[in-house]
Amino acid sequence: MDGMTAHEDGLPALARLLAGGGVAVLSGAGLSTESGIPDYRGPDGIRRHRAPMTYQEFLAGEPARRRYWARSHAGRAVIAGARPNAGHFAVARLRAAGRLSAVITQNVDGLHRAAGTADAVELHGGLDRVICLGCGAVSPRAELDERLAALNPAFRDAGSRINPDGDVELPDDLVASFTVADCARCGGILKPDVVFFGESVPKDRVEHCYRLVDEARALLVLGSSLAVMSGLRFVRHTAKSGKPVAIVTRGTTRADDLATLRLDRPLGETLTSLATDLGA
Repeated sequence: MDGMTAHEDGLPALARLLAGGGVAVLSGAGLSTESGIPDYRGPDGIRRHRAPMTYQEFLAGEPARRRYWARSHAGRAVIAGARPNAGHFAVARLRAAGRLSAVITQNVDGLHRAAGTADAVELHGGLDRVICLGCGAVSPRAELDERLAALNPAFRDAGSRINPDGDVELPDDLVASFTVADCARCGGILKPDVVFFGESVPKDRVEHCYRLVDEARALLVLGSSLAVMSGLRFVRHTAKSGKPVAIVTRGTTRADDLATLRLDRPLGETLTSLATDLGA
């Protein structure tokens, strides 16, 4: 177990784990809070915001899609303007130095890529892309933003707060007046290229992540409560194989009982310290 004892606390133990290299990372929303993007749950595990729209709701009819796109369009400036924080840059440094074998993220904000981790696997997709449910065409979100702005010239951003999935709360009258854009290629329904709640992660992406976890000698969870199975399964898989699982996040997680090492610390400060100490 790389010299660690069960539930040993402290940076030295985590530094020893990373020093050997071959560690895969699974990151969550807690890593992006220092970039101004809120997480879904607080340290107590209780959801901070309303439940996100489900895939079934999105498909149910035009009113639901209008509500989604109006709120998403209003919140787009915050997500598009977010910049990687110290934690993202530290992960990139550790990856470049060979301490990390892979980075898997549950986040859809693209900040790992922006920080320099070009090969980060976006488990739940990315908000910077849009996919047509009819023809399957994938296009940049920036193109859709321009079309939505042209279709809704009088639309004003009256959002109250940004949500982790990139939208904001809006008054009903603003939502009702919003015009949704269809696929410019086939006229089909456009959806952000992200995995909604109630939707399955593509099978080939899941299998790829399992391979990355199997090839690693340990798994490091960063900023995730592991409340949903899409991330938790990789932790359970790693623990079942007898490999170390380290968790760094604020508050409790669903996998605390599986962790060999558990740190409740700020992500940016902790990861920067690790990267510096390891010469990354």
